[in-house]
Amino acid sequence: MPQVRLNTLCSIMRVGLPKLGDIFTWQLLKTLLMGQVLSVLICGTAVTSQYLASVYYLNTPMLQSFIHYTLLCITYTTALIFRKGDGNILQILKTKWWKYALLGLTDVEANYAVVKAYQYTTLTSIQLLDCFVIPVLMILSWFFLKTRYRITHFVSVCICLAGVGAMVGADILAGQDQGSTSNILLGDGLVLVSATLYAISNVCQEYTVKNLSRVEFLGMIGLFGTVISGIQLGIIEHSELSKIQWKWEIALLLTGYALCMYGFYSMMPIVVKMTSATAVNLSLLTGDLFSLFCGLFLFHYSFSGLYIVSLVVILIGFIMFNSVPTPMPPLAPASDEEGSDNQTTESEDENTQRCVEMTTCARVDLERDQVKNRLNKRQPDNIVVINSAKL
Repeated sequence: MPQVRLNTLCSIMRVGLPKLGDIFTWQLLKTLLMGQVLSVLICGTAVTSQYLASVYYLNTPMLQSFIHYTLLCITYTTALIFRKGDGNILQILKTKWWKYALLGLTDVEANYAVVKAYQYTTLTSIQLLDCFVIPVLMILSWFFLKTRYRITHFVSVCICLAGVGAMVGADILAGQDQGSTSNILLGDGLVLVSATLYAISNVCQEYTVKNLSRVEFLGMIGLFGTVISGIQLGIIEHSELSKIQWKWEIALLLTGYALCMYGFYSMMPIVVKMTSATAVNLSLLTGDLFSLFCGLFLFHYSFSGLYIVSLVVILIGFIMFNSVPTPMPPLAPASDEEGSDNQTTESEDENTQRCVEMTTCARVDLERDQVKNRLNKRQPDNIVVINSAKL
């Protein structure tokens, strides 16, 4: 009897524990790789911005934003112009222009606030407080996207934040707490404002790319981002622009920053559609680590083993988060060409289900008719037998 109990317990454990093949799927690997590509692009923007600020003393965050919004406008807004039907830019502007205008304003100010914060607070404070975007994202997704998180997701987020803590601790021990301390309270407030605005923008992005269209989102962000950043550039940074001594190095760094941001904005909706905005922001936590690794060679930072520990811990948390799905309600009907393509699989499943139901109903009706026919054939014989019995 003990042996039987042991075998039963072992079988239960084998069934209950998930296999590694069920966790490390191709979908998870693809999401992980694409998330790290996004982190590398963020690292590129950080390195180019650092060079512009420290070597060429160029502090023009709105100019940098204006360039990459213009690139988005040239490509994706132009694509909307040549679309037909509800996906055309005129149809979108007629019904949703004010929504995308608010979204563009939110995105522009989020980028501006975090860059501005470097003038008032330290890098350590920015790295820590920038993680505020994740809990805000989870709260907004819970209420507006109806995303339901499980205990595994909350534990995974805590693990990722612990990895960020290890990274910040390595910075402090290495004496790399860079940045200004002129007004720490203002700088920390700007970081929190930026994180909140980023969370709002990411939630809107997730809804748009999963329900409507990636091209529509990027086209509208490019259009309104260009207009808003251009106006703000002329108001705030016109004096800085007049002082720039243009060199090919400055032009190259600005181009590199704009291309990295363009690639980041173009690729992020794809990863968001595959996973969620929360998962993408968890993967972006490694961006600061990649920047530090680049700093080892470019800015002669000192290396710490905690950097490797931080990277491993963040990746473990990211894998745990994506290994358990987050249930969401059914998506709304698409309103344009690409959005309808996004729903092709679901439509095919619905059609298949309808065909199965119709086939089942037809079989039931056929069997019912056959039974009736059999009863009708047997009925006269029964009547004859009964009459004979009476006689």
